Amino acid sequence: MGFTEAMRLKNRLFWGLAIAGLILDQLTKLWVVKTFELYDTIPLWPEVFHFTYVTNKGAAFSLFSENGEWLRWLSLLVSGALMVVGAAVKLANRWEQAGYGFILAGALGNGIDRFLNGEVVDFLDFRLIQFPVFNVADVCINIGIVCLLWAAFQSPKNGKENNGSKKIQS
Repeated sequence: MGFTEAMRLKNRLFWGLAIAGLILDQLTKLWVVKTFELYDTIPLWPEVFHFTYVTNKGAAFSLFSENGEWLRWLSLLVSGALMVVGAAVKLANRWEQAGYGFILAGALGNGIDRFLNGEVVDFLDFRLIQFPVFNVADVCINIGIVCLLWAAFQSPKNGKENNGSKKIQS
């Protein structure tokens, strides 16, 4: 393997989605913090979808909000592990790259909030079904999970490998 081949970035889709998702998450949160006062709301579609600025010291649905200090370390651990995987392992397919990339974007986005502010900025308020307020990082994590589920159902069948070659039977 030559130097240029060794330097070639593995899992480009993974890294591209992780960076794009992180940037979008952080820019939208910055916009909310600079534009809104805490608890301000702007109805985009009244009683259906609003931008509402709230903060969350816990995890999804405000779980562990009383004692969520450990969440910052969990975000760091998950982010670090995903970065190692993205750098060291050639992920099997585009769905896995997308899934892990989106999850990394979300873990980093919310992790940055937890480390810098001790809480996460949320603002996407889907009121039609009384859903908790969330953010772009949360959306990324959920898209990532869907991608990984899709990848799991796309696994090789009938003895075929990912590259289409057949397994050797002994």
